[in-house]
Amino acid sequence: MGVVSEFREFIARGSVVDLAVGVIIGAAFNDIVKSLVDNVIMPPIGMALSGIDFAKLQVVLKPDDPATEASELVAVQYGLFINACIKFMIVAWAIFMLVKLVNMARRAEAAKPEAPTAPPPQEALLMEIRDLLKQKA
Repeated sequence: MGVVSEFREFIARGSVVDLAVGVIIGAAFNDIVKSLVDNVIMPPIGMALSGIDFAKLQVVLKPDDPATEASELVAVQYGLFINACIKFMIVAWAIFMLVKLVNMARRAEAAKPEAPTAPPPQEALLMEIRDLLKQKA
């Protein structure tokens, strides 16, 4: 039972739950970035470059032979690599902006002056005595 309780304690930690949430959000963010690159960014770039579809750019090493069933196309698909690089840059930029936002929030929080703390009871009592003595004088 030691391993099971240790595993339960490990899963219950906040960092593991935060990591799981981050992975799930990251997977959803990946779909958004893929759609952004494939459907929004690459078509205008392809149009600006005379209608080139980057997803179809490739260097054929072995062409497909329709006469045989077993023959398959072998190609270096560098257009897909270009799309993946653009996706990476978008994700990296988004993460950079998120980290920058968090750092700004942390700096703003650290720059706030701390509220004065109440003096310990001994000092408060001494201040009362001092104030009473001033009033009598």
